Formats: sequence, C-alpha cells, structure tokens
Amino acid sequence: MPGAGSAPRDGSSGRGPVIAVFGSSAGGPGDPGYEEARLCGRLLAEAGYTVATGGYGGTMEGCSRGAVEAGGWAIGVTAPAAFPDRPGPNRWVQEELPAATITERIHTILSLSAGCLALDGSIGTLTELVVAWNVAFVAALAGAPGRPVVAVGPRWRSLVPQLAAAIGTNPAPVTLADDVAAAVAALARRVPCRPTAPR
Repeated sequence: MPGAGSAPRDGSSGRGPVIAVFGSSAGGPGDPGYEEARLCGRLLAEAGYTVATGGYGGTMEGCSRGAVEAGGWAIGVTAPAAFPDRPGPNRWVQEELPAATITERIHTILSLSAGCLALDGSIGTLTELVVAWNVAFVAALAGAPGRPVVAVGPRWRSLVPQLAAAIGTNPAPVTLADDVAAAVAALARRVPCRPTAPR
C-alpha cells in the first residue's frame, strides 16, 4: 500500500471524480454485503471514478478491493485515534488520509467527494448518510447544485422516508436505489466521468 498522500479537495483525485462510499465495518469475503460492496467498487472504477471509503474492513474493504481489482484508485479516510484497536487501513487502500476525529473524518470524505453512495450499515453509516443529506439539503436552499447522495437497499428505502416524515424535512436530496448497479447509474447521470476499460 502506498503511503498517505493528499488529494485535491475539489471532488477529484487526478484520476477521476471521487465517490464517497459509506458502509459497515462488518463482514468479509463471501458475505453478501462484502460482495455487494466489491461489485460497487468495481462498477465505480469501470465508470472512471475514484473510490473513497472509511478505509477499514467489511464493506469498506470490499468496495476498495473491487475498485482496485478493476484498475481504479481507492482512498481510505481513517480515524486512528477513534479506532486504536484497528491496525490501519485495509490492504486495498492505496492512499490513506488519517483524520483526528470521527467528525473530521466525515468532513474530509465529504470534502473530497463529487457524490456519495450509502451501502447497508449501522449507526456510523447512518450518520454519514444524514450528514451528506443535510449538506445537499442546505445547498439546495442556497440554489446551488448539491452533490448527489444515493442510498442502496431496503433499509434506506424504508428509513429515509420515515426520518423525513418524523422530522419534517425533504427526502428528495437522497436518491433511493434497489441495488449498486442502479446506484452507480444514478450517480453517473449527475457526475459525468469518462469510463475506463475494465481489466
């Protein structure tokens, strides 16, 4: 794994627009969530995007792995002080960006990204999705184009409308997709990128 570097804070890495992928730290090769994330990383890389995740295991590893296996680039935004029991980024991360805190980690990954994609996950993934949703919501209030936010799977399809109704906010900034292929297609419509030939 190459050493940590610094990517431009404009949604590009010099390789292709960065798509932030949020997901669980649980699971491993062969698990449905891991393999879905691996497919997600592959589809994003084949479409020409750079992938940025939280850099650790589970679906973060699966997504990074899929991207690298397809010839793409994987950034990991880690939080070593928050997770002292984790030895470092997964082996597929090519560029590690350590953040001092969990909130700084979310800020960093969002500042890098031109779009966001949430896979299935728990409270950490929910937090990342809600922050991305809020940033897009505020951008819309200002009349600016917000970065697209896409959430994949039945959990978010149920939860996003429930949350929006419960707190009286607009669910429209979050696009709901049934699977990762539909999610990547939705992002591609809003974040143009030149596809790369799959390996």
